[in-house]
Amino acid sequence: MSLHVLEKLAATNPDCEIWWDSSPLVYAGWKAEVLANAPAEKRADWDAQLTRLFDPATIQAEGTMGFRGVTTNPPLSLQAIQADPAFWAEEIRTMASRMDPSDIEGIYWAIYLDVVRRGAEMVRPVFDKSGGKYGYVSGQVDPRFVTEGERMLAQGLELAAIAPNVMVKIPGSKEGYEVIEELTARGISTNNTTSFTVPQYVACMNAVSRGLERAKANGVDLSRWRSVITHMSARLGNVGDLKVQAEARGLALSPEEIMYGELAVLKRAYRYGKEIGHPSKMLQCSMRVFDDAPGGKASSWHISKIAGGDFVYTCPPGYIAQLMKAEDRLEPFDANAINEDAPAEVIEKLMRIPYFRQAYEFDGMKPEEFCRFGAFSSTATEFAAATRRTVDFVAQSVESMLRRVA
Repeated sequence: MSLHVLEKLAATNPDCEIWWDSSPLVYAGWKAEVLANAPAEKRADWDAQLTRLFDPATIQAEGTMGFRGVTTNPPLSLQAIQADPAFWAEEIRTMASRMDPSDIEGIYWAIYLDVVRRGAEMVRPVFDKSGGKYGYVSGQVDPRFVTEGERMLAQGLELAAIAPNVMVKIPGSKEGYEVIEELTARGISTNNTTSFTVPQYVACMNAVSRGLERAKANGVDLSRWRSVITHMSARLGNVGDLKVQAEARGLALSPEEIMYGELAVLKRAYRYGKEIGHPSKMLQCSMRVFDDAPGGKASSWHISKIAGGDFVYTCPPGYIAQLMKAEDRLEPFDANAINEDAPAEVIEKLMRIPYFRQAYEFDGMKPEEFCRFGAFSSTATEFAAATRRTVDFVAQSVESMLRRVA
């Protein structure tokens, strides 16, 4: 039996977790596509690997899967709908027939909750068998309202009410951390998303700690509570202001230097959490595979340079497929990589850039600045656009229903 690349990564720390970064509803179709394009000599091994990672029959029969959890976001939920548009269009029309057809936003939210519910149902046996440690599905509040605390709290409570294995994704805005505190105080598991910086991670840990104190004081059951804090690695270095500010200062940054910076931020937050014994777990996402390493090698520093840590790695379908194609050219994982620091001269260079200082220094930003940080703003805009496209799909489906009955 050959191990999947991600199984090898998980072997570097028994508390490491590999999660699926998409709706469970798309896994079967994605797996079939990967195997259809697999090299003939690898097809059987890849089939076995992908079955170990996620197999609905095994989940139902044994309550186990290789993935320990699932994350979704608005673009990924849109992909789930686009994977079977005819089915979801009919579901939308059915929903609209039970609701006010003019309430497109309400129908959209009901459909989104249904996407999350279906995913949570698929992996619920894993949650039950593990006593609530594994088998979560993250459902995200509407990214169009990242500074509206009351709205996010209301949506978070709706998501949490779907099933006990729904983890609520809340953005890393000042208002988002206030919501995380409140949800934690109620014993609701949370995933801090749209987060990139040490100041955000510290704010999240503080919010979680305050929420836990309130929960314990009120006798809230925390036996099945979890918290993860997402580091959106490649987004930190590539969709914000790092490159623009570097160029304005006459600094040329190599891809390696950018990744060193992304990982330095993550390691600083990870080590801080360990030092204070915080129960939240750092979650690594937005990883990349690079195929142009010297000697024909491939690399993915976003996982290899932090191997040995007890991270959650949430991996989208495309990234997993890239790892599989490059598996023979990837270097073996070093379980001590988590203890290695970026070269001092690289950090010194990066510290000349205000954007990096904001991300790296503990006091780099005030909470009210979080939603204006470049990577946050760009990502929230992207997620909001995907939400609007989903809302429009709902609108089109309802319009077709109304034309039928006209």
